[in-house]
Amino acid sequence: MEEQAYLAERSEQLARRAGLTRRDALKLGAALPVAAGVARFAPVGSAVAAVRDTTPPSPIVKELPADWFVKLGTNAEMRWDSVQGLGYTIPNERFFVRDHTATPTIDATTWELKVFGTGLSGDGASFSYDQLQALPSREITSFIECAGNGRSFFGLQQGTPAAGSQWGLGAVGVARWKGVLLSEVLDRAGVTKQAVDVMPYGLDADVVTNGVDYGPVRRPLPVAKALADALLAYEMNGAPLPPDHGYPLRLVVPGWVGVASTKWIGQIEVSAQPLFSLWNTQQYVMLGDAYPDKPVLTTQVVKSAWELARGAALPYRRRATLTGRAWSGTSGIAWVDVSIDQGATWTQAKLLGRNGPGNWVQFSYSFPPQPSGSYELWARATDASGRTQPATVPFNTGGYLFGAIVRHPVVIH
Repeated sequence: MEEQAYLAERSEQLARRAGLTRRDALKLGAALPVAAGVARFAPVGSAVAAVRDTTPPSPIVKELPADWFVKLGTNAEMRWDSVQGLGYTIPNERFFVRDHTATPTIDATTWELKVFGTGLSGDGASFSYDQLQALPSREITSFIECAGNGRSFFGLQQGTPAAGSQWGLGAVGVARWKGVLLSEVLDRAGVTKQAVDVMPYGLDADVVTNGVDYGPVRRPLPVAKALADALLAYEMNGAPLPPDHGYPLRLVVPGWVGVASTKWIGQIEVSAQPLFSLWNTQQYVMLGDAYPDKPVLTTQVVKSAWELARGAALPYRRRATLTGRAWSGTSGIAWVDVSIDQGATWTQAKLLGRNGPGNWVQFSYSFPPQPSGSYELWARATDASGRTQPATVPFNTGGYLFGAIVRHPVVIH
């Protein structure tokens, strides 16, 4: 009953934002199955089931060398101390992996993308892999970042640990993505002005928690964002998508939390009413005393990271050039300040090269000669919209969007 009450409340909140009445909201809430707590997966063709292989030999397909990655169950975090010198984008084999279950094996020759729903003017459309590649293409450079990136620091720095994968700061990466604008596909499928939400469905295995089957990963996207800049990508850094990163097709939603960038897409629902799933009602929602309105996660916050191991040794009484990267979901980075005396004084770092919304910028800092001892590197990024990394952030139970200054320990001896 507690879960049912929560879903009813959540349905009403989201429906109000969409301009629906309380009666409409109650209808939407009643449509959610009580057992699963979310709208269930509704395949619209046998081809979908034919390409779902949910028994891979391991959760992640690619090799995970210990000097590149930290393994976290079905996930793999990029090691920041392995990034220096890689260039602006992260190579496919070095890119972090976030799986809710495991990487599926999909045959693109039998795969189809199906678009359906009440937000279309007709019966929808389907596209083969070759047909999608024949459509007008677009290439963008964008980061993808897990909403839980930095989760471990809720416990390490603030004494309020959050459950879930204990990411450091390595659940992020920038790549060049090539594909078809989602707006192009929706236009061809007959999207109408009545459309409210667009929800891609992944072809990974169903998510089962405490005996409840929530179906495959799927999360609604407001139609305005879907039509603005979302990309259905089939290439990553000039090559077909690797299996772990969504082959044959994934969504890339610039600047938004990673769960919005659904991998292994098999179908897309376009709805004239708000849509709901586990991933916008119980997960990827800010829950806690500081968030009475329980906002659904959208854009990423400002963050920064050093291309350096935690506890790294720096030279005794010698200057050292240190590098890092800073990013924001809403705008480019305006500047990065650095402190080595726990915030008593700050020095502005040098920004290097490319910068812009939905991307990161590289920066460098000249660490002055210091006597032996233990120090903390603090990087504080500010984006062009005026958002600055704070000293602390309010706790939320999911451990999402940790955007506070991360205290990076180093030693000199």
